[in-house]
Amino acid sequence: MSEALVETSQMAKEEASEPILILRGITKRFQGITALRQVDFDVRAGEVHVLFGENGAGKSTLINIIAGTFQPDEGAYRFDGLHLSHLTPHRARGAGICAVFQEFSLAPNLTVVENLFLGREIRRGGILDLATMRRRASDLIEELGFDLELDRQVGMLSRAHQQMVEIAKALLGEPRILILDEPTASLTEREAGRLFELVAALKARGVGIIYVSHRMREIRALADRITVLRDGQLVRTLEAAGVQDADLVELMTGRKIDGLFPTFDHKPGRVAIEVQGLSAARGAVCDVDFVAHAGEITGIAGLVGCGKSELVRAIYGLEQIEHGEIRLHDVAQNTLSPRHSLRRGVVYFPANRATEGLALARVVRENASMSSLDVREIARLGLLDTRNERSLVQQAVDRLKLRPPNLERPAGRLSGGNRQKVMLARGLMRDLSVFLFDEPTVGIDVGAKREVYDFMGRLLQAGAAVVVVSSELPEVLALSNRLYVMHHGRIVTQLEGSEKTEQNVLASFFRSEANAATGAAS
Repeated sequence: MSEALVETSQMAKEEASEPILILRGITKRFQGITALRQVDFDVRAGEVHVLFGENGAGKSTLINIIAGTFQPDEGAYRFDGLHLSHLTPHRARGAGICAVFQEFSLAPNLTVVENLFLGREIRRGGILDLATMRRRASDLIEELGFDLELDRQVGMLSRAHQQMVEIAKALLGEPRILILDEPTASLTEREAGRLFELVAALKARGVGIIYVSHRMREIRALADRITVLRDGQLVRTLEAAGVQDADLVELMTGRKIDGLFPTFDHKPGRVAIEVQGLSAARGAVCDVDFVAHAGEITGIAGLVGCGKSELVRAIYGLEQIEHGEIRLHDVAQNTLSPRHSLRRGVVYFPANRATEGLALARVVRENASMSSLDVREIARLGLLDTRNERSLVQQAVDRLKLRPPNLERPAGRLSGGNRQKVMLARGLMRDLSVFLFDEPTVGIDVGAKREVYDFMGRLLQAGAAVVVVSSELPEVLALSNRLYVMHHGRIVTQLEGSEKTEQNVLASFFRSEANAATGAAS
Protein backbone atom coordinates (compact mmCIF):
# COMPACT_ATOMS: atom_id res chain seq x y z
CA MET A 1 0.00 0.00 0.00
CA SER A 2 1.38 3.45 -0.93
CA GLU A 3 2.18 6.08 1.70
CA ALA A 4 -0.58 8.31 0.28
CA LEU A 5 -3.18 5.57 0.67
CA VAL A 6 -1.97 4.80 4.20
CA GLU A 7 -2.22 8.48 5.09
CA THR A 8 -5.70 8.75 3.52
CA SER A 9 -6.85 5.63 5.40
CA GLN A 10 -5.50 7.00 8.69
CA MET A 11 -7.23 10.34 8.10
CA ALA A 12 -10.51 8.54 7.42
CA LYS A 13 -10.18 6.60 10.67
CA GLU A 14 -9.48 9.76 12.63
CA GLU A 15 -12.43 11.49 10.97
CA ALA A 16 -14.69 8.53 11.72
CA SER A 17 -13.63 8.58 15.38
CA GLU A 18 -14.17 12.34 15.71
CA PRO A 19 -17.12 12.84 18.08
CA ILE A 20 -20.31 13.92 16.35
CA LEU A 21 -21.22 15.98 19.42
CA ILE A 22 -18.71 17.93 21.52
CA LEU A 23 -19.52 20.06 24.58
CA ARG A 24 -16.73 21.97 26.31
CA GLY A 25 -16.83 23.96 29.55
CA ILE A 26 -20.62 23.87 29.84
CA THR A 27 -21.95 25.90 32.79
CA LYS A 28 -25.61 26.47 33.65
CA ARG A 29 -27.11 28.45 36.52
CA PHE A 30 -30.68 28.68 37.77
CA GLN A 31 -31.49 31.60 40.06
CA GLY A 32 -28.03 31.67 41.57
CA ILE A 33 -27.69 27.87 41.82
CA THR A 34 -25.03 26.33 39.58
CA ALA A 35 -26.48 23.15 38.07
CA LEU A 36 -23.46 22.48 35.80
CA ARG A 37 -19.93 23.76 36.21
CA GLN A 38 -17.36 23.53 33.38
CA VAL A 39 -18.56 20.13 32.12
CA ASP A 40 -16.95 18.46 29.09
CA PHE A 41 -18.89 15.78 27.25
CA ASP A 42 -18.85 14.21 23.78
CA VAL A 43 -20.59 11.47 21.82
CA ARG A 44 -19.15 9.49 18.94
CA ALA A 45 -21.17 8.14 16.05
CA GLY A 46 -22.18 4.54 16.66
CA GLU A 47 -21.63 4.45 20.44
CA VAL A 48 -23.75 4.32 23.58
CA HIS A 49 -22.46 6.92 26.02
CA VAL A 50 -24.06 6.49 29.45
CA LEU A 51 -24.61 9.50 31.71
CA PHE A 52 -24.41 8.34 35.32
CA GLY A 53 -24.92 10.23 38.54
CA GLU A 54 -27.16 10.86 41.49
CA ASN A 55 -30.40 12.78 41.09
CA GLY A 56 -29.40 16.42 41.18
CA ALA A 57 -25.96 15.70 39.71
CA GLY A 58 -26.78 17.66 36.54
CA LYS A 59 -27.67 14.87 34.09
CA SER A 60 -31.11 16.29 33.25
CA THR A 61 -29.70 19.79 32.82
CA LEU A 62 -27.01 18.50 30.46
CA ILE A 63 -29.36 16.52 28.22
CA ASN A 64 -31.77 19.47 28.14
CA ILE A 65 -28.93 21.67 26.90
CA ILE A 66 -28.07 19.09 24.24
CA ALA A 67 -31.75 18.93 23.18
CA GLY A 68 -32.05 22.73 23.00
CA THR A 69 -34.45 23.12 25.92
CA PHE A 70 -31.92 25.10 27.99
CA GLN A 71 -29.25 27.52 26.85
CA PRO A 72 -25.84 27.19 28.54
CA ASP A 73 -24.50 30.26 30.35
CA GLU A 74 -20.94 29.37 29.39
CA GLY A 75 -19.19 26.89 27.15
CA ALA A 76 -19.07 25.69 23.56
CA TYR A 77 -21.48 23.38 21.71
CA ARG A 78 -20.22 21.70 18.53
CA PHE A 79 -22.36 19.30 16.49
CA ASP A 80 -21.29 17.60 13.25
CA GLY A 81 -18.30 19.92 12.95
CA LEU A 82 -20.33 23.13 13.39
CA HIS A 83 -20.48 25.45 16.40
CA LEU A 84 -24.09 25.91 17.53
CA SER A 85 -25.62 28.66 19.63
CA HIS A 86 -29.17 29.68 20.53
CA LEU A 87 -30.32 26.12 19.94
CA THR A 88 -34.06 25.41 20.31
CA PRO A 89 -35.84 22.04 20.55
CA HIS A 90 -37.19 22.58 17.03
CA ARG A 91 -33.72 23.32 15.59
CA ALA A 92 -32.26 20.37 17.48
CA ARG A 93 -34.85 17.96 16.08
CA GLY A 94 -34.27 19.37 12.62
CA ALA A 95 -30.55 18.64 12.97
CA GLY A 96 -31.27 15.06 14.04
CA ILE A 97 -30.95 15.42 17.85
CA CYS A 98 -33.97 13.60 19.29
CA ALA A 99 -34.79 12.96 22.92
CA VAL A 100 -36.99 10.61 24.94
CA PHE A 101 -37.27 12.27 28.33
CA GLN A 102 -38.34 10.61 31.56
CA GLU A 103 -41.24 13.07 31.81
CA PHE A 104 -43.32 12.59 28.69
CA SER A 105 -44.16 15.38 26.22
CA LEU A 106 -47.35 13.93 24.75
CA ALA A 107 -50.72 15.52 24.00
CA PRO A 108 -53.16 13.31 25.97
CA ASN A 109 -56.23 14.29 23.94
CA LEU A 110 -54.62 13.28 20.62
CA THR A 111 -54.28 9.78 19.19
CA VAL A 112 -51.06 7.81 18.92
CA VAL A 113 -50.58 8.63 15.24
CA GLU A 114 -51.40 12.31 15.82
CA ASN A 115 -48.78 12.48 18.59
CA LEU A 116 -46.16 10.81 16.42
CA PHE A 117 -46.52 13.47 13.70
CA LEU A 118 -47.31 16.44 15.94
CA GLY A 119 -45.34 19.40 14.58
CA ARG A 120 -44.15 17.46 11.51
CA GLU A 121 -47.43 16.58 9.83
CA ILE A 122 -47.30 15.36 6.23
CA ARG A 123 -49.33 17.49 3.83
CA ARG A 124 -50.17 17.28 0.15
CA GLY A 125 -51.55 20.41 -1.43
CA GLY A 126 -52.01 21.97 2.00
CA ILE A 127 -54.16 19.05 3.21
CA LEU A 128 -53.07 16.52 5.80
CA ASP A 129 -52.04 13.25 4.19
CA LEU A 130 -53.55 10.99 6.85
CA ALA A 131 -53.07 7.81 4.84
CA THR A 132 -49.30 8.33 4.50
CA MET A 133 -48.94 9.23 8.18
CA ARG A 134 -50.89 6.13 9.24
CA ARG A 135 -48.82 3.91 6.96
CA ARG A 136 -45.50 5.27 8.21
CA ALA A 137 -46.67 5.05 11.82
CA SER A 138 -47.90 1.48 11.33
CA ASP A 139 -44.62 0.41 9.72
CA LEU A 140 -42.58 1.94 12.55
CA ILE A 141 -44.72 0.42 15.32
CA GLU A 142 -44.46 -2.99 13.64
CA GLU A 143 -40.68 -2.62 13.29
CA LEU A 144 -40.39 -1.72 16.97
CA GLY A 145 -42.56 -4.63 18.02
CA PHE A 146 -44.69 -2.39 20.24
CA ASP A 147 -48.30 -3.21 21.11
CA LEU A 148 -49.90 0.13 20.21
CA GLU A 149 -53.26 1.02 18.68
CA LEU A 150 -52.80 3.99 16.36
CA ASP A 151 -56.26 5.45 16.98
CA ARG A 152 -56.24 5.28 20.79
CA GLN A 153 -56.04 8.57 22.65
CA VAL A 154 -52.69 8.78 24.42
CA GLY A 155 -54.35 9.91 27.64
CA MET A 156 -56.15 6.54 27.78
CA LEU A 157 -52.90 4.55 27.54
CA SER A 158 -50.92 3.07 30.41
CA ARG A 159 -47.59 4.67 31.30
CA ALA A 160 -45.80 1.76 29.62
CA HIS A 161 -47.63 2.36 26.34
CA GLN A 162 -47.03 6.11 26.59
CA GLN A 163 -43.33 5.31 26.94
CA MET A 164 -43.57 3.34 23.69
CA VAL A 165 -45.18 6.34 21.94
CA GLU A 166 -42.34 8.60 23.11
CA ILE A 167 -39.70 6.18 21.81
CA ALA A 168 -41.50 5.77 18.48
CA LYS A 169 -41.84 9.55 18.13
CA ALA A 170 -38.09 10.02 18.58
CA LEU A 171 -37.20 7.28 16.10
CA LEU A 172 -39.60 8.69 13.51
CA GLY A 173 -37.25 11.66 13.25
CA GLU A 174 -34.37 9.43 12.03
CA PRO A 175 -31.97 10.73 14.69
CA ARG A 176 -28.22 11.18 14.44
CA ILE A 177 -28.06 11.71 18.21
CA LEU A 178 -30.66 9.92 20.33
CA ILE A 179 -31.12 10.76 24.01
CA LEU A 180 -32.78 8.05 26.09
CA ASP A 181 -33.61 9.13 29.66
CA GLU A 182 -34.51 6.07 31.79
CA PRO A 183 -36.24 4.52 28.73
CA THR A 184 -37.07 1.15 30.31
CA ALA A 185 -38.63 2.51 33.51
CA SER A 186 -42.13 1.43 32.47
CA LEU A 187 -41.36 -1.40 30.04
CA THR A 188 -41.65 -5.14 30.56
CA GLU A 189 -38.58 -7.36 30.20
CA ARG A 190 -39.69 -8.33 26.68
CA GLU A 191 -40.24 -4.72 25.63
CA ALA A 192 -36.93 -3.67 27.19
CA GLY A 193 -35.20 -6.50 25.33
CA ARG A 194 -36.68 -5.23 22.08
CA LEU A 195 -35.45 -1.71 22.90
CA PHE A 196 -31.91 -3.07 23.43
CA GLU A 197 -32.07 -4.70 20.00
CA LEU A 198 -33.08 -1.34 18.52
CA VAL A 199 -30.20 0.38 20.29
CA ALA A 200 -27.80 -2.14 18.73
CA ALA A 201 -29.32 -1.55 15.29
CA LEU A 202 -29.07 2.24 15.68
CA LYS A 203 -25.42 1.92 16.74
CA ALA A 204 -24.74 -0.10 13.59
CA ARG A 205 -26.26 2.74 11.55
CA GLY A 206 -23.87 5.23 13.18
CA VAL A 207 -26.34 6.89 15.55
CA GLY A 208 -24.75 8.31 18.69
CA ILE A 209 -26.82 7.40 21.76
CA ILE A 210 -26.83 9.20 25.11
CA TYR A 211 -28.29 6.79 27.64
CA VAL A 212 -29.32 7.88 31.14
CA SER A 213 -29.96 5.02 33.54
CA HIS A 214 -29.40 3.92 37.13
CA ARG A 215 -29.86 0.24 36.29
CA MET A 216 -26.50 -1.47 36.45
CA ARG A 217 -27.60 -4.40 34.33
CA GLU A 218 -28.55 -2.07 31.46
CA ILE A 219 -25.31 -0.14 31.75
CA ARG A 220 -23.26 -3.33 31.59
CA ALA A 221 -25.24 -4.56 28.59
CA LEU A 222 -25.20 -1.36 26.52
CA ALA A 223 -22.48 1.13 27.47
CA ASP A 224 -19.37 1.82 25.43
CA ARG A 225 -18.32 4.76 27.61
CA ILE A 226 -19.63 6.17 30.89
CA THR A 227 -19.48 9.76 32.10
CA VAL A 228 -20.04 10.26 35.83
CA LEU A 229 -21.38 13.58 37.14
CA ARG A 230 -21.52 14.65 40.76
CA ASP A 231 -22.90 17.95 42.09
CA GLY A 232 -22.95 19.45 38.60
CA GLN A 233 -19.32 18.64 37.84
CA LEU A 234 -17.58 16.06 35.69
CA VAL A 235 -16.00 13.35 37.84
CA ARG A 236 -14.67 11.06 35.12
CA THR A 237 -15.31 9.64 31.66
CA LEU A 238 -14.18 6.03 31.32
CA GLU A 239 -14.46 3.04 29.05
CA ALA A 240 -17.26 0.72 30.18
CA ALA A 241 -15.34 -2.51 29.65
CA GLY A 242 -14.14 -3.91 32.95
CA VAL A 243 -15.73 -1.28 35.19
CA GLN A 244 -17.12 -2.68 38.45
CA ASP A 245 -20.54 -1.63 39.79
CA ALA A 246 -19.06 -0.68 43.16
CA ASP A 247 -16.52 1.61 41.47
CA LEU A 248 -19.27 3.41 39.56
CA VAL A 249 -21.38 3.89 42.68
CA GLU A 250 -18.37 5.25 44.57
CA LEU A 251 -17.56 7.67 41.73
CA MET A 252 -21.21 8.75 41.64
CA THR A 253 -21.70 9.31 45.36
CA GLY A 254 -18.18 10.03 46.55
CA ARG A 255 -18.64 7.33 49.19
CA LYS A 256 -18.93 3.58 49.46
CA ILE A 257 -22.45 2.12 49.69
CA ASP A 258 -22.48 -1.28 51.35
CA GLY A 259 -25.21 -3.35 49.75
CA LEU A 260 -27.96 -2.03 47.54
CA PHE A 261 -30.85 -3.21 49.70
CA PRO A 262 -31.11 -2.87 53.50
CA THR A 263 -32.14 -5.62 55.87
CA PHE A 264 -35.41 -4.82 57.64
CA ASP A 265 -36.57 -6.11 61.00
CA HIS A 266 -40.14 -7.10 60.12
CA LYS A 267 -42.47 -7.57 63.11
CA PRO A 268 -45.89 -8.44 61.65
CA GLY A 269 -48.70 -7.29 63.88
CA ARG A 270 -52.43 -6.80 63.45
CA VAL A 271 -54.05 -6.82 60.03
CA ALA A 272 -54.06 -3.28 58.62
CA ILE A 273 -55.58 -3.99 55.18
CA GLU A 274 -57.83 -6.88 54.24
CA VAL A 275 -59.21 -7.21 50.72
CA GLN A 276 -61.73 -9.92 49.85
CA GLY A 277 -62.99 -10.80 46.36
CA LEU A 278 -62.07 -7.41 44.94
CA SER A 279 -62.69 -6.64 41.27
CA ALA A 280 -62.00 -3.14 39.99
CA ALA A 281 -60.56 -0.89 37.30
CA ARG A 282 -62.60 -2.26 34.40
CA GLY A 283 -61.26 -5.79 34.75
CA ALA A 284 -57.67 -4.86 35.64
CA VAL A 285 -58.22 -6.40 39.11
CA CYS A 286 -60.18 -9.68 39.26
CA ASP A 287 -61.46 -11.37 42.44
CA VAL A 288 -58.39 -10.52 44.56
CA ASP A 289 -57.84 -11.52 48.19
CA PHE A 290 -55.03 -9.57 49.85
CA VAL A 291 -53.79 -8.89 53.39
CA ALA A 292 -51.18 -6.44 54.72
CA HIS A 293 -50.03 -6.39 58.34
CA ALA A 294 -48.70 -3.58 60.47
CA GLY A 295 -44.97 -3.84 61.08
CA GLU A 296 -44.03 -5.49 57.79
CA ILE A 297 -43.54 -4.72 54.11
CA THR A 298 -45.98 -6.54 51.86
CA GLY A 299 -44.76 -6.69 48.29
CA ILE A 300 -46.73 -6.99 45.06
CA ALA A 301 -44.81 -8.16 41.99
CA GLY A 302 -45.84 -8.70 38.40
CA LEU A 303 -45.27 -7.58 34.85
CA VAL A 304 -46.36 -4.15 33.63
CA GLY A 305 -50.13 -4.22 33.15
CA CYS A 306 -50.74 -7.14 35.54
CA GLY A 307 -53.05 -5.06 37.77
CA LYS A 308 -50.71 -4.47 40.72
CA SER A 309 -50.90 -0.69 40.51
CA GLU A 310 -54.68 -0.79 40.03
CA LEU A 311 -55.02 -2.90 43.19
CA VAL A 312 -53.37 -0.33 45.49
CA ARG A 313 -55.15 2.51 43.70
CA ALA A 314 -58.47 0.77 44.38
CA ILE A 315 -57.55 0.39 48.07
CA TYR A 316 -56.84 4.12 48.21
CA GLY A 317 -60.04 5.06 46.40
CA LEU A 318 -58.70 6.02 42.98
CA GLU A 319 -60.27 3.14 41.03
CA GLN A 320 -63.96 2.29 40.92
CA ILE A 321 -64.74 -1.01 42.64
CA GLU A 322 -67.11 -3.39 40.89
CA HIS A 323 -67.50 -5.81 43.78
CA GLY A 324 -65.65 -7.06 46.84
CA GLU A 325 -64.75 -5.64 50.24
CA ILE A 326 -61.91 -3.55 51.66
CA ARG A 327 -61.34 -3.43 55.42
CA LEU A 328 -58.93 -1.01 57.11
CA HIS A 329 -57.96 -1.97 60.67
CA ASP A 330 -60.89 -4.40 60.68
CA VAL A 331 -63.44 -1.73 59.67
CA ALA A 332 -65.32 -2.22 56.38
CA GLN A 333 -64.93 0.75 54.04
CA ASN A 334 -68.23 1.78 52.52
CA THR A 335 -66.91 5.09 51.21
CA LEU A 336 -63.63 5.06 49.30
CA SER A 337 -61.86 8.20 48.14
CA PRO A 338 -58.40 9.71 48.65
CA ARG A 339 -59.82 12.21 51.17
CA HIS A 340 -61.46 9.48 53.25
CA SER A 341 -58.35 7.29 53.01
CA LEU A 342 -56.09 10.06 54.31
CA ARG A 343 -58.42 10.67 57.23
CA ARG A 344 -58.31 6.94 58.01
CA GLY A 345 -54.52 6.95 58.05
CA VAL A 346 -53.79 5.68 54.53
CA VAL A 347 -51.51 7.46 52.05
CA TYR A 348 -50.64 6.53 48.44
CA PHE A 349 -47.51 7.55 46.54
CA PRO A 350 -48.18 7.18 42.78
CA ALA A 351 -45.68 5.92 40.24
CA ASN A 352 -46.05 8.94 37.96
CA ARG A 353 -44.71 11.86 39.98
CA ALA A 354 -45.14 14.42 37.19
CA THR A 355 -48.81 13.88 36.35
CA GLU A 356 -50.31 12.47 39.55
CA GLY A 357 -47.87 12.96 42.39
CA LEU A 358 -46.92 16.63 42.19
CA ALA A 359 -48.09 20.00 40.98
CA LEU A 360 -44.82 20.83 39.24
CA ALA A 361 -45.52 24.55 38.94
CA ARG A 362 -46.14 24.86 42.69
CA VAL A 363 -43.35 25.18 45.24
CA VAL A 364 -42.02 22.45 47.51
CA ARG A 365 -43.86 23.78 50.57
CA GLU A 366 -47.26 23.66 48.87
CA ASN A 367 -46.67 20.21 47.38
CA ALA A 368 -45.65 18.73 50.72
CA SER A 369 -48.57 20.19 52.66
CA MET A 370 -51.39 19.92 50.10
CA SER A 371 -52.68 16.62 51.52
CA SER A 372 -52.70 17.97 55.10
CA LEU A 373 -54.68 21.18 54.78
CA ASP A 374 -57.33 19.73 57.09
CA VAL A 375 -54.80 19.07 59.88
CA ARG A 376 -55.31 21.33 62.89
CA GLU A 377 -51.64 22.32 63.15
CA ILE A 378 -51.76 23.77 59.63
CA ALA A 379 -55.30 25.07 59.17
CA ARG A 380 -57.58 26.48 61.86
CA LEU A 381 -61.07 27.84 61.33
CA GLY A 382 -60.51 27.54 57.58
CA LEU A 383 -57.38 29.69 57.64
CA LEU A 384 -53.89 28.50 56.73
CA ASP A 385 -51.26 28.93 59.43
CA THR A 386 -48.33 29.59 57.11
CA ARG A 387 -45.78 29.73 59.93
CA ASN A 388 -46.71 26.26 61.19
CA GLU A 389 -46.99 24.97 57.62
CA ARG A 390 -43.46 26.12 56.81
CA SER A 391 -42.06 24.70 60.06
CA LEU A 392 -43.66 21.26 59.59
CA VAL A 393 -42.65 21.03 55.93
CA GLN A 394 -39.08 22.09 56.77
CA GLN A 395 -38.85 19.34 59.39
CA ALA A 396 -40.18 16.77 56.88
CA VAL A 397 -37.82 17.66 54.02
CA ASP A 398 -34.86 17.84 56.41
CA ARG A 399 -35.58 14.27 57.56
CA LEU A 400 -35.68 13.18 53.90
CA LYS A 401 -32.48 15.10 53.03
CA LEU A 402 -34.00 17.18 50.23
CA ARG A 403 -31.30 18.87 48.16
CA PRO A 404 -31.42 21.84 48.03
CA PRO A 405 -33.77 22.27 51.05
CA ASN A 406 -35.44 25.33 49.49
CA LEU A 407 -39.17 25.30 50.30
CA GLU A 408 -40.00 28.00 47.75
CA ARG A 409 -38.41 26.24 44.79
CA PRO A 410 -40.94 24.92 42.19
CA ALA A 411 -41.14 21.13 42.28
CA GLY A 412 -40.68 21.04 38.50
CA ARG A 413 -37.10 22.29 38.90
CA LEU A 414 -36.09 19.36 41.09
CA SER A 415 -34.45 16.12 40.00
CA GLY A 416 -36.44 12.88 39.99
CA GLY A 417 -35.08 11.73 43.35
CA ASN A 418 -35.82 15.06 45.02
CA ARG A 419 -39.31 15.12 43.55
CA GLN A 420 -39.86 11.73 45.13
CA LYS A 421 -38.70 13.11 48.48
CA VAL A 422 -41.16 16.00 48.25
CA MET A 423 -43.95 13.50 47.63
CA LEU A 424 -42.79 11.33 50.53
CA ALA A 425 -42.75 14.38 52.80
CA ARG A 426 -46.55 14.21 52.76
CA GLY A 427 -46.26 10.99 54.75
CA LEU A 428 -44.64 12.96 57.58
CA MET A 429 -47.23 15.76 57.66
CA ARG A 430 -50.10 13.91 59.35
CA ASP A 431 -50.84 10.84 61.46
CA LEU A 432 -50.71 7.86 59.09
CA SER A 433 -50.49 4.10 59.61
CA VAL A 434 -50.71 2.59 56.10
CA PHE A 435 -48.30 3.55 53.30
CA LEU A 436 -48.91 2.43 49.71
CA PHE A 437 -45.83 2.80 47.47
CA ASP A 438 -46.29 2.38 43.70
CA GLU A 439 -42.92 2.01 41.93
CA PRO A 440 -41.17 4.04 44.66
CA THR A 441 -37.70 4.14 43.08
CA VAL A 442 -38.47 4.42 39.38
CA GLY A 443 -35.99 6.79 37.72
CA ILE A 444 -33.98 7.64 40.83
CA ASP A 445 -30.34 6.91 41.61
CA VAL A 446 -28.70 4.48 44.02
CA GLY A 447 -28.17 7.05 46.76
CA ALA A 448 -31.76 8.33 46.57
CA LYS A 449 -33.03 4.74 46.57
CA ARG A 450 -31.25 4.07 49.84
CA GLU A 451 -32.86 7.17 51.33
CA VAL A 452 -36.30 5.91 50.23
CA TYR A 453 -35.53 2.50 51.76
CA ASP A 454 -34.39 4.20 54.98
CA PHE A 455 -37.71 6.05 55.06
CA MET A 456 -39.53 2.72 54.79
CA GLY A 457 -37.37 1.34 57.59
CA ARG A 458 -38.38 4.18 59.90
CA LEU A 459 -42.04 3.54 59.07
CA LEU A 460 -41.64 -0.12 60.02
CA GLN A 461 -40.00 0.82 63.32
CA ALA A 462 -43.03 3.00 64.05
CA GLY A 463 -45.33 0.01 63.44
CA ALA A 464 -46.78 1.11 60.11
CA ALA A 465 -48.08 -1.22 57.39
CA VAL A 466 -46.08 -0.73 54.18
CA VAL A 467 -47.17 -2.03 50.77
CA VAL A 468 -44.63 -1.87 47.93
CA VAL A 469 -45.60 -2.33 44.28
CA SER A 470 -42.54 -2.70 42.06
CA SER A 471 -41.65 -3.94 38.59
CA GLU A 472 -38.04 -4.27 39.81
CA LEU A 473 -38.08 -7.90 40.91
CA PRO A 474 -34.81 -7.78 42.93
CA GLU A 475 -36.14 -4.75 44.80
CA VAL A 476 -39.51 -6.15 45.80
CA LEU A 477 -37.97 -9.51 46.71
CA ALA A 478 -35.38 -7.86 48.95
CA LEU A 479 -37.72 -5.42 50.67
CA SER A 480 -40.83 -7.49 51.34
CA ASN A 481 -41.56 -9.89 54.16
CA ARG A 482 -44.43 -11.44 52.20
CA LEU A 483 -44.81 -11.22 48.44
CA TYR A 484 -47.94 -11.48 46.31
CA VAL A 485 -47.48 -12.16 42.60
CA MET A 486 -50.11 -10.86 40.17
CA HIS A 487 -50.78 -11.95 36.60
CA HIS A 488 -53.61 -10.71 34.35
CA GLY A 489 -55.37 -9.02 37.26
CA ARG A 490 -55.29 -11.97 39.65
CA ILE A 491 -53.15 -13.05 42.58
CA VAL A 492 -51.42 -16.20 41.34
CA THR A 493 -49.23 -16.97 44.34
CA GLN A 494 -48.07 -15.77 47.75
CA LEU A 495 -44.45 -16.31 48.76
CA GLU A 496 -42.76 -16.11 52.15
CA GLY A 497 -39.41 -17.02 53.66
CA SER A 498 -37.18 -19.27 51.60
CA GLU A 499 -39.88 -19.61 48.91
CA LYS A 500 -39.51 -15.90 48.09
CA THR A 501 -37.11 -16.28 45.15
CA GLU A 502 -36.85 -14.87 41.64
CA GLN A 503 -37.20 -18.37 40.20
CA ASN A 504 -40.50 -18.97 42.01
CA VAL A 505 -41.89 -15.59 40.91
CA LEU A 506 -41.01 -16.25 37.27
CA ALA A 507 -42.34 -19.81 37.50
CA SER A 508 -45.70 -18.45 38.63
CA PHE A 509 -45.87 -16.31 35.47
CA PHE A 510 -45.16 -19.28 33.23
CA ARG A 511 -47.67 -21.51 35.06
CA SER A 512 -50.35 -18.85 34.67
CA GLU A 513 -49.64 -18.46 30.96
CA ALA A 514 -49.72 -22.24 30.48
CA ASN A 515 -53.00 -22.56 32.40
CA ALA A 516 -54.53 -19.74 30.35
CA ALA A 517 -53.42 -21.38 27.10
CA THR A 518 -54.82 -24.74 28.22
CA GLY A 519 -58.14 -23.14 29.14
CA ALA A 520 -58.36 -21.33 25.81
CA ALA A 521 -57.60 -24.54 23.91
CA SER A 522 -60.31 -26.49 25.72
